[in-house]
Amino acid sequence: MGRSAWVVVIGVATLALLAWTFLHEPGPPPPPPAPAATALGWNAQIDSVAGDGVGGLLDAAMPGQARFADPYGLAVGADGVVYIADAGDNNRIRRLHPDGRVDTLAGQGEGWRDGPALQAQFNTPSGIAVDAAGTVYVADTGNNVIRAVAPDGQVRTLAGDGQRGFADGPAAQARFDAPMGVAVGRDGRVFVADTYNDRIRVIEPDGQVRTLAGGAAPGLVDGVGQLARLDTPVAVVLDHHGRLLIADLFNNAVRRLDTDGSLQTVVADGGVLSGPLSVAVTFDDVLYVSDVNGKVVQVSAHGHQVALAGVAPQPRFSRPTALALDGRGGLYLADAASYRVHRLRPLAATATAAPALIGPAPQAPLPATAGRWPLAPQDGWHEVVGTLGEVRGTFSGESRHHLHDGFDVRGDVGQTVLAVAAGKVSSPAATWSVGGQAEGMSLDRLRYIHMKVGRDPRDRPFDARWPQVFDDEGKLERVRVRRGTRFAAGDALGSINRMAHVHLSVGASGFERNAVALGFTGYADAFAPRITGVELLDDLDQPLAPGGDGRVAVPRLGPGVQIVVEAWDQVDRNLPRRRLGAYQVGYQILDARGQPLPGYEQPRFNIVFNRMPRERSATLVAYAPDSGITVHGSALTRFRYLVTNTVRDGLVQTGRWQPDALPAGDYLIRASVRDYSGNEGVGARELKVTLLP
Repeated sequence: MGRSAWVVVIGVATLALLAWTFLHEPGPPPPPPAPAATALGWNAQIDSVAGDGVGGLLDAAMPGQARFADPYGLAVGADGVVYIADAGDNNRIRRLHPDGRVDTLAGQGEGWRDGPALQAQFNTPSGIAVDAAGTVYVADTGNNVIRAVAPDGQVRTLAGDGQRGFADGPAAQARFDAPMGVAVGRDGRVFVADTYNDRIRVIEPDGQVRTLAGGAAPGLVDGVGQLARLDTPVAVVLDHHGRLLIADLFNNAVRRLDTDGSLQTVVADGGVLSGPLSVAVTFDDVLYVSDVNGKVVQVSAHGHQVALAGVAPQPRFSRPTALALDGRGGLYLADAASYRVHRLRPLAATATAAPALIGPAPQAPLPATAGRWPLAPQDGWHEVVGTLGEVRGTFSGESRHHLHDGFDVRGDVGQTVLAVAAGKVSSPAATWSVGGQAEGMSLDRLRYIHMKVGRDPRDRPFDARWPQVFDDEGKLERVRVRRGTRFAAGDALGSINRMAHVHLSVGASGFERNAVALGFTGYADAFAPRITGVELLDDLDQPLAPGGDGRVAVPRLGPGVQIVVEAWDQVDRNLPRRRLGAYQVGYQILDARGQPLPGYEQPRFNIVFNRMPRERSATLVAYAPDSGITVHGSALTRFRYLVTNTVRDGLVQTGRWQPDALPAGDYLIRASVRDYSGNEGVGARELKVTLLP
């Protein structure tokens, strides 16, 4: 074939190929595969990604070095940056970058000021949200407004005139009452949990503020508009259908506001949850909810609840105030009372999670009390009637029900309880049990219990910081102290109720510290703890009786024995009948001549009440049977410590003395008891034992 013929063939082929391409254009690319369904009940590894557990203000270039005062709200941007509303004394908007850096986006000091981000001021920022353009929306609780931080670094007030109240209308004239939750839709609408107005509001793109649900009083009613009722909504989030999910705190419920305006309850009271603080929702309608008792609960689209954290043997958080999806199947979590931000990531079902660094740092500085007592005179001595770790029972006769988590100071019924340190209310559930014997309130890291909160003995409120809520019959239902309310040292907080003492707890719930460390003015303790006996229990908790020679025979082999030390303590100037618990209790094993065996040169102080253990089982681990007030009407509390178990530094473990490695023969078990001041216990501290061949 000649060259010209080849040219013709090639030309025809080219034209054919072009024609085929024209007639057979490729269709649209196949859709991306659907995301995998959200796993239910996954095994969570808890990582600490920001904050060292000490309250403060510190940006940092390395993970784990930053400090927060009250990291309350979270939102994750499209670029993976986590925005954090840091309230307390910081009042800033912080950023956690994907590389672990923490810096400040906006805010400097407490106040209300718009303008350049680092010159702007906030007052107790709570909920936070971010839109696709990178604008950050903030529920500025203490200022009663909603703010926006634009990508260009300018802060402006989006809605609210700064006055506490309720008013719809133009944004600059609208009023809110300490709003705590905020969410933003793809259409630019901003939804607000108007917390103490018990309403859900919306800020329209045209600047108008409208009420979507809720009425003039708290309640639990599904319905439309003002016919619906909520009770202290604290957080909101939009799902992929445009519906709003609401953490309805005092209804112990999650509510849903549908696009047609109807409000309905989707998670009702009675399940695993106990006071929801935040909610996050996946693409396939699985909810994650955190609550006031430190749990994180997953709720399936069909309503099944399972705890990912906070139910034994899982660790629980101190106050998990915010959740946000991380885009990788896990969650970011703000544990506000621990000054930390965590990430929960899924592990394989068979994997074992590494120990989690949870809670405030054990040696974080205590509140600055200047030695004040919670009663007048604040610089004078008062009788101490209870200390951390003492065994407590119930009115139904259970003598080992719980451990005492604070410091009790005797006072007269009706006497005014005073703040020992300045503080800001950080919890939205700052008061509880109105009218009950355990009525109390939390003020920052301190809790005051057994008082009529915010009112005198005749139930009259002290001032406007103590709004009261009444039921339909006019009975006092709640004292509603807003998040962000400040109190000075010495301010009146309540009046002692029929319990005739005030209970002071230091630290987040489940992480309480020993309040004696506050250093109360005039407090002194030169009294040596009294040891009244040492005995052994078998594996059925039955005592091993001594023989005629006064020695207890102990098998060398077998499950081992439990060592029990009974002891009590006092402090100076207390009434002689006022027995208190010991601070630390331990034991030594000695040979027949009284010389400590190797490994027992120093007492093994396994029971140390420097801080509260988180596990509810700790009471039965620390105390032997017949502890507590064991006879109805008795005023005598018995403290019988199981010193072969461990309750100290937040650790709870059971144990036995197993002497199988020792030769048969005679030995001594010596008890050691110390109080917080370091006084050594005296009394019947030794038990003679014989190890059987």
